[in-house]
Amino acid sequence: MKKEKKEQKDISIFRALWKLLPVMVKAAPVLFTVDIILSVCHGMFWGVETMMQQRFFDRAVGMAGGTVSLGRALLALAGLGAANVTCQVLNGICNFMPMVVERRAGANLSAAIHKKIARLEPIVFEDTKRLEDINKAEEGKIHAFWFVENILSIFDFYLPYFLFMGWYLFSLKPVLAVVIRTKVFSHLEDVSAPQRRKYEYYESCMVDREYFKETRLLGGFSYFKKLYLDTLDCMQRLSYKATMKSNLFELAMRFLAVGGYCGILFLLYDALMKGEVTVGAFAAVFNSVGALYAIMEEVVCGHLGEVAKSAGAIRNYLRFLDLGESTRQGKEEAGWGDIVLENVCFSYPDAPKEAVHHVSLTLKKGETLAVVGENGSGKSTLIRLISGLYVPSLGSVRHNGTETKTVSFDSLFAKTSAVFQKYQRYQMTLQENIAIGAVQKEAGEEELDRVCAMAGTDAADTAFPDGYQTMLSREFDGVDLSGGQWQRIAIARGFFRDHDLIILDEPTAAIDPYEETRIYNRFAEISREKSAVIVTHRLGSVKLADRIAVMKEGELVQLGSHEELIGQEGEYRRLYEAQRQWYEEEPAG
Repeated sequence: MKKEKKEQKDISIFRALWKLLPVMVKAAPVLFTVDIILSVCHGMFWGVETMMQQRFFDRAVGMAGGTVSLGRALLALAGLGAANVTCQVLNGICNFMPMVVERRAGANLSAAIHKKIARLEPIVFEDTKRLEDINKAEEGKIHAFWFVENILSIFDFYLPYFLFMGWYLFSLKPVLAVVIRTKVFSHLEDVSAPQRRKYEYYESCMVDREYFKETRLLGGFSYFKKLYLDTLDCMQRLSYKATMKSNLFELAMRFLAVGGYCGILFLLYDALMKGEVTVGAFAAVFNSVGALYAIMEEVVCGHLGEVAKSAGAIRNYLRFLDLGESTRQGKEEAGWGDIVLENVCFSYPDAPKEAVHHVSLTLKKGETLAVVGENGSGKSTLIRLISGLYVPSLGSVRHNGTETKTVSFDSLFAKTSAVFQKYQRYQMTLQENIAIGAVQKEAGEEELDRVCAMAGTDAADTAFPDGYQTMLSREFDGVDLSGGQWQRIAIARGFFRDHDLIILDEPTAAIDPYEETRIYNRFAEISREKSAVIVTHRLGSVKLADRIAVMKEGELVQLGSHEELIGQEGEYRRLYEAQRQWYEEEPAG
């Protein structure tokens, strides 16, 4: 934890700018460069306008005294008008162009997060701290462009202006305010990220379609509303404290700025009385002092304030991109062969005990293995280790003789298919829902019919009025399906993908035991010459497996065929007898 805090402090504002600037430039190099050039010109022309005011006022006074002709006075007026029009045109362009660049830069910033997530070990999604890091990175991405834009505007707009009007700069000392605001809002972002995740989750529980029926039917809306409001109140209190601290320092800075403003007026009046400046210069500068003060306030309280306020969020974005990545990117490849687990242990982040404890087994090439056990016995974790999704904390998992921790993800999953209990319901057509697991493969009707038949579904059914082109979403003028129908589609999706290894991780929970048996029998037909793993807590269909692994409290307690295990006392026989009534007599047809 101490190390993480040190890393946070190491990311300064200028280091953040240095790392983010290339992303912005890459998003729109021409527009970005033009924006910089025009901003410099814009800042210079504010000073030019002040000079033109002085020239006009001096010639107007001279014309009244008879020393300057009307033509010269009108020429000075035309120059003042041209400078003013140029300033307004540049102002419009410089306000518009960043919004164009922002859209493109935002896409690049999002892409950086997604690419980073793809390079992380999958186990990070079981770690609360890492989920908060992702949430903070998403929040930081929102501020990243304007963080860079605000800093650059100080150098490409305000600095040219202040250099042009340089003798006013002594009136402001903004460094203290920037440092304090950075610290305050960095702390706010750290403590509010967990609350923000809760806030977003409670909001989805109230309004998302996924939760709508259950929340309303069980009367849970009021409960989630209370949690939502409590979390929102907590976030607001945290924000209020941080904002108050920041604003107190900002108020002090404004008092200093007012002092500088008064000092400028005094010096200007004194210089006029001593004859050091002309009446025209006095009028022009006096007329510009208000604008100058407003610009100073805009720099300190606006741009520098926003930079300091967003620095914490930006730091979290950059810190996330600096996280350690999976070492398996672009490493060795493993062909199809035996999968060997040797003395494998695995623990989830912050878990009190191991989910899998000293498991050793071999899934032979072309073999079907069933993994059974009660809920929480470690079945799903074992499957993630077998597939190579997770790397064991102790022991080794080898695919065709190569350890999974050295095999690239692309190689591991290129010929692997899976159907999980928590499958996705894509709001797309029936064809797209099935073919999404192998988009490069042609989804011909014959192939779709084949996998649908194996999964126990039929596109000619009345549930699909437009066949494979039926939209599976009422939100897009389509149809809705039952849980069992969606589950069969998910199974068809897994069958559609070309594979040497297929995993069924309790994909038939919403289907009755008899239909489950039929699906598994069809599954046995297509997986005869492939490696297959079936995970289930219902034992009626596991007879088709070559071997059965029985898990209990994270340990492999039995391993053998159905005939071997049913003939001996143990966990498998106990589970089988407890479920016998579900599948003892299968109905005809």
